[in-house]
Amino acid sequence: MDIINILPDSVANQIAAGEVVDRPAGAVKELLENAMDAGAKQIDLVLKDAGRTLIQVTDNGSGMSDSDARLCFERHATSKIHRSDDLFAIHTMGFRGEALASIAAIAQVELRTRQHDSELGTTVLIEGSHITDQHPAACPPGTTLAVKNLFFNVPARRNFLKKDSVEMSHIEETFRRITLIHHDIGFTLTHGGKMLYDLKAGSMLQRICGLFGQPMKERLFNVEEETDLVKIRGFVSRPEYSRKTRGEQYLFVNGRFIKHPALSAAVEKAYADLLPERSFPSYFIGLQVDPSRIDVNIHPTKTEVKFVDDHALFAILRSAVKRALGQFSLGTELEFDTPEEFNIAPAPKGYNPPQPRISYNPDYNPFRATPAQTKMDLHGGGGSPRSTASADDPRQMPEDDAIAMPHTDSMEQRTSAQCLQLQGRYIVTAISSGLAIIDQQRAHERVLFDRMMQGAESTMPHSQALLFPVNCRFSAADADMLGELLPDLRGYGFAIDPIGQCTFVVSATPPDFKENELQAFLDQMLTDYKGATMQKYADRSRSLCASLARQMAVKAGTPLSQEQMQQLVADLFACPMADTSPSGKRIITIVKPEEILK
Repeated sequence: MDIINILPDSVANQIAAGEVVDRPAGAVKELLENAMDAGAKQIDLVLKDAGRTLIQVTDNGSGMSDSDARLCFERHATSKIHRSDDLFAIHTMGFRGEALASIAAIAQVELRTRQHDSELGTTVLIEGSHITDQHPAACPPGTTLAVKNLFFNVPARRNFLKKDSVEMSHIEETFRRITLIHHDIGFTLTHGGKMLYDLKAGSMLQRICGLFGQPMKERLFNVEEETDLVKIRGFVSRPEYSRKTRGEQYLFVNGRFIKHPALSAAVEKAYADLLPERSFPSYFIGLQVDPSRIDVNIHPTKTEVKFVDDHALFAILRSAVKRALGQFSLGTELEFDTPEEFNIAPAPKGYNPPQPRISYNPDYNPFRATPAQTKMDLHGGGGSPRSTASADDPRQMPEDDAIAMPHTDSMEQRTSAQCLQLQGRYIVTAISSGLAIIDQQRAHERVLFDRMMQGAESTMPHSQALLFPVNCRFSAADADMLGELLPDLRGYGFAIDPIGQCTFVVSATPPDFKENELQAFLDQMLTDYKGATMQKYADRSRSLCASLARQMAVKAGTPLSQEQMQQLVADLFACPMADTSPSGKRIITIVKPEEILK
């Protein structure tokens, strides 16, 4: 009995759709790339319900004839390839001819298209791979393709879609990957009737600022290199604007976004000794390489590529970035000539300068605590604690005082409140089972996170008004996200209000915030929040609290007084999960007595 069957085209197309269009962002990518391949200079993307209900792309490209409008939905129908050799000379975005066939298999599609030299266009209606209607229609030159009710006939796949905020995050990332490198094309993105992006054709730097905000203009260095093997154009961030995540890292080859660990490592290695630990640069770099030296056909989404000259490309890219960092570094602009304003006239003849006098207190006792000790409040969580004396100043060392803590499997009752700060990063304190070494930043992060999650008014940070309110500018998408988060941020001590389409004014913050760090703080908070919402089962409140706690926690390298360390340790062990930070990293390490004896 025969058991092998040939799959019907409709089923085969649904299977192919799982590789090419696994979520709305996949359909957006394919439709935008088709519009660019049609020679469009303006492309408009309209979405409803994060692409579930509607994905519509309108372009002013070449348009299609009546027969092409029907044929383009057939599987492996493509205008890009005629023989196998064409695979190694591809200059277009798409070439397999699978995208429209796959989308038509899992959605209701309406295509309206007209060529520029035709008086009438064509409308094609498709539902689940079946063409239900085709007729002449009056429409502007170019193409409008509307994908409605994605996965309507594949409910199992539709059920696996995440909530709208997550799917929208994926769509926006896809939109950025495409529009960044194709800055000579105008794009708009509208979601639910609200325009998120209106990008005019221009330079790459203008496109970066349009997507990520105007402040990016002052944060980037230009990178240029041209050899027989590769042409490199793009921008890298100044070392002082490094980030804690790899969010703003974009690498393109021949106009296509790619993922290539070796080339990404080449950029990061160019920053050797310039960045703090676990910090990453932002970069937007395009490479032009002979298509015959690349294989882009190893992955259905074409984001993974193979190069014939991997090692050479690595060396050239790293060298180009290093040269950009060195050429534009302030360190190369040292002025060795003495300015005139620093010339000091000689003293008059016979002038005797007064001898310096030193004042001191003969009754000072360095081992006696003074009432002048500065008490910093770590309860409020308003940024980095400050003190008038360093942690090892003897005047800041009070008498031993036991602090009661809950008994846990990993931590026993402490016998002494005495603390020592190690390397400006760790708090070392004695317990009955040995020595506890506590990461001060992670500890403070845990304390702040738990208090924010509890939401008790008594533990919320107070606001302090800024003497001069600060204006912060964001990309359209980030501004939209920040607008949604304003009620939460106000509950945590911020006073932030919109004053324009993409600009917000900050008039109050939790205590100890530095005004010149507000833009960077909010940028990083939004980056963290977007990264968290793209994860499965993301919780908005938890991800926001985790991001705020990470940003507001006392940083490694900040000196703490004895009183501050005592308070932080006491607050930490009042937390239910004192040994782990909200990001899952270890806070406490115990050194047992036998290990000390060794």
